Amino acid sequence: MKDVNAKREREKHIVTEMISLYCRKNHHTKKGQLCDECRELAEYASLRSDKCPFMAEKTFCSNCKVHCYKPEMREKIRLVMRFSGPRMIFHHPVMAISHVIESKKEKGRIERNERC
Repeated sequence: MKDVNAKREREKHIVTEMISLYCRKNHHTKKGQLCDECRELAEYASLRSDKCPFMAEKTFCSNCKVHCYKPEMREKIRLVMRFSGPRMIFHHPVMAISHVIESKKEKGRIERNERC
């Protein structure tokens, strides 16, 4: 259970950092601050992560077969990820590299399980 909680907190931290980067660059907020729209998205993402029943089996929402975000919020988080993902290497290099490694491992596990 402790591992799942740590994983959940790590995912929430990564998503919050990505939203923060997006907000800083697109809405011109100061570092550590979010506009109302981005704060709402961060809170929503955190809530979805808290309620995720698949946290033990998956690494990131993008690897999940069930998408629990409302369509409007899903589109917003998609924009954030598309913008922030490539830029994370410059702002949070260790976080970005570990995210890529974990995602590749997870996709490999999913593919192996689907073949069985």
